[in-house]
Parts: sequence; structure tokens; C-alpha cells
Amino acid sequence: MSVAPRLYFDHNATSPLRPEAREALVTALDMKGNASSVHDEGRSARRLIEDAREKVAALVGARPSEVVFTSGASEANNWALGCGWSRVFHTPVEHESVLAAVHASGAHRSEIPVAASGEIEREEFEEKVFSSGDPKGTIATLQIANNETGVIQDVARAAEFARGHGVAMHTDAVQACGRLTVDFAALDVDLMSVSSHKIGGPMGVGALVVRDGFALAPMLVGGGQERRRRAGTENVAAIAGFGAAAEIAAGEVTREAERLRRFRERLEQEILSIVPEAVLIGAGTRRLPNTTCVALVGERAETVLIKLDLAGVAVSSGSACSSGKVGRSHVLEAMKIDTDLAGSAIRISVGWDTDEMALEDFISRFRRLFEQKRRAVA
Repeated sequence: MSVAPRLYFDHNATSPLRPEAREALVTALDMKGNASSVHDEGRSARRLIEDAREKVAALVGARPSEVVFTSGASEANNWALGCGWSRVFHTPVEHESVLAAVHASGAHRSEIPVAASGEIEREEFEEKVFSSGDPKGTIATLQIANNETGVIQDVARAAEFARGHGVAMHTDAVQACGRLTVDFAALDVDLMSVSSHKIGGPMGVGALVVRDGFALAPMLVGGGQERRRRAGTENVAAIAGFGAAAEIAAGEVTREAERLRRFRERLEQEILSIVPEAVLIGAGTRRLPNTTCVALVGERAETVLIKLDLAGVAVSSGSACSSGKVGRSHVLEAMKIDTDLAGSAIRISVGWDTDEMALEDFISRFRRLFEQKRRAVA
């Protein structure tokens, strides 16, 4: 008897490894040299790193010299926000790695609220920045898109105001890269965090994009790697895989965004027809084309996740960066969503390997699950 294939609809947690990234990673694993060595083997490893740097820079609209490889976006966020700032402006819907880094930094924290839509209260942001006094040692951080709801922020406008008043600007672009056109230069921010495994590259590698000329203390010292900004022997294989994934993502981002948007709209239409009382979180705002956050009124998110998992479907609830726990969402709480409603919210996120057949199969399994419940109640 054939077993139905599992369906993976959790790309915002991690996107499966692209074949091109796997090939680049495996090939690089056979490299003999250390990229800091001057012999031929070392120079070959260095070429792989610099080639990947160019590809990542092209994906995010930056110069290769501005891309600093890290172990991932969490490290990039910690580096950007933990370098001795005296004040940090942030929203309550940022990723946990941003909020934790700000809290651990010891800086004075100024929280900018978000509206019920999940979008930043722009006037309050501008008022707080304007009245903050001496901007020296002050940074603002604002994500491009939220990992739970997909809600998109106007980072360029916030950066224009912040930098115009002498405040540095960081953005977490992790969920936006590969799903939206991201342009570091056009955003005019100072720092930007990106991740490999969200675009189909390997886990354990990311980058902090640092505007040329921007003074930032090194994350790690003790070696000359990454232009003395992050010491330690580079993870050549992971970086090569990151570069390969970035190249593919950059070449298809416009086309892919439209394809994913069609999938999202189809998915949400069917969910609302199956569960008419369901509530789409962030509906009516600009959202990532691949992300659906839906509250299934009367259900518990963890129960739905388990049932879908048993049905061979992988989705999530909130962020996947909390040790696999299903807990209260700080994002939905900040949006002032009713506690019971927030407790019924699940996140469905599609990606590069999602096709029409998988989409229709997901809808069919989702419908079956809720029809079974109705029959059981009846």
C-alpha cells in the first residue's frame, strides 16, 4: 500500500535545500585548503568564498565588500544590536533574536508600538526619534517582513527619517530575501541581516550587510577573516551553498513572488470556505506573498498542528526559534489580538519547492480534517 507523501508548508521556519546549493556545498566539502593560506589550495577556497559573497551581494542589492558572513541571522542580529549602543528603538514584533539581543545589550530600549494591522506606528516612531536628544550611540531596528504574519514594514521611509536625524538603522531582512526584491542601497540602511536557510541554502550560515564606511566593532577577534570583522576559519562549504541559493533566488524573485502570491490567495480562499469563521491575520495589509497566518476560531493551534502532522502536513504556529515549543505569540499580542483568537492561529508558508499538486493536496487534507471534526460533533 502506497503512503501519501508528506507536505512541507513551513518555509518561513526553513526552506528545503535547493539542489544547486547541495551540489555547491558537497563540492566545497572536498576542498583541501584553508582560505587564509597563500598556496593554490588556499586560493581556491578563497575564490569560492568571494564568488559566494558576490552572489549574496547581488541578491540584496549591496556591494560585495559590504557582505560579512556569519553563522546565521541570529548572530548577525546580535552583532548589529549588541555593539555598545546607548539607545535602541525597536518594535515589539521583531524576531526573538532581535528582541533578545536588544535586551541583553544593556542599552536604553524605546519600544515603538504597532497598529492592529501589525504595521509600525510611524508617527510615534518619528516623534520618539525626533525627541531622543543626542543621536550618538543610537540605532533603530525594523524588520522588512514579519516571520509570523508576513506583514511588510516601510523600512525605507523609517530609515530616511532615522538617518536624517543621525540615528543608525538596522533591518532584519531574513523573511524578505528571495520573496521580495531587497535593495540594501535603496533602503539606505546601515546594517541588514540575512539568512541562508530561508532561501534554500544550508543552515548555519548567514550574513550581516554593513554599509561601507560604517564603524562597527568586530564580532569576533583573533584573526584577519572577513576583513578583520569576524575572526575564525570560514565555513567554506556552507558559504558556497549560500551563494548558490542566492544566485537562484536572485534570478527568479519577481516571477517567484507572483507564483507564491497566487498560491497564497488560493490557499486562503479555500481555508475560508472550509472554516468560514476563520480570521486571516494581517488581511488588508502588504504581506509576504508566501505567508498565511490564520486563526481557526474555536480550535487550539497546537491541536491543529498535531492533527495536520498526523495527516502528513507540516505547518507551524509562530516562530520556529523557541526550542520547538508552541507558546503565546508576542507578535499577535503586540497586535492586540484577542488571546483566544491568537491561541488558534497557525502559520502556513509556501516556497520554492511548492507546486500546484502539493497545494491541492494540502487543501484536500485540510478539508478532510475539518469535515471529520464536523461529523464527530454531529
